[in-house]
Amino acid sequence: MCDTRRLILERLRATRRDPVGAAAAGPPRRFPWDRAERLARFQERLTAVHGEVHRVDTQWPRFLHDLLRRRQVRDLLFGPGGCHGEALAQGWPDGPAVRLRPYLAPVEQCREALFEPALAGFSGCRGAVAQTGSLVLWPDAHEPRLLSLVPSIHVVLLDADTICSTFAELLQAQGWARGMPTNALLITGPSKSADIEQTLTYGVHGPKELIVLVR
Repeated sequence: MCDTRRLILERLRATRRDPVGAAAAGPPRRFPWDRAERLARFQERLTAVHGEVHRVDTQWPRFLHDLLRRRQVRDLLFGPGGCHGEALAQGWPDGPAVRLRPYLAPVEQCREALFEPALAGFSGCRGAVAQTGSLVLWPDAHEPRLLSLVPSIHVVLLDADTICSTFAELLQAQGWARGMPTNALLITGPSKSADIEQTLTYGVHGPKELIVLVR
């Protein structure tokens, strides 16, 4: 039994390949789209799967506040230590219409509040794929996975310069071959699920709405 196990392991080691490294060694598959076309195609693909895209400027916190107020959202959960946490807090209008709620306590202490129906979650992202309309997130301690999973509305701020034409191009552009993240998350539209009769329902396993602000 030991010899058989050793032979199997030796064969696996001999045939093992690094798919990320191998893909990064050659030219990645990409399309000759300029910045404007990548953005347009990303918006088209994400909108096709019930995502929502808004192009914003430096006043994006105020734009988001007004957008959520019209949807009767009472609180926006965000990570103060996230890449856009400080800018969001500084640009947020005063008043009780939509309150900013920093996500600081462990989940065990705020579990009930996380599932309030009038709650939205905010996060940044590492980039996007125009071909599929997908967002790439790397959740961490400052912006935990729960921000994009539990609230009924997930809001993402995306830098248009980080949109790549294909996923292979994004892998090379961000240097994933040097160390693929263990917590990479790809999101394409809001959460959806279909039953045996193929009736599509949104929000069953996550947010029912995905709002992307592109600046």
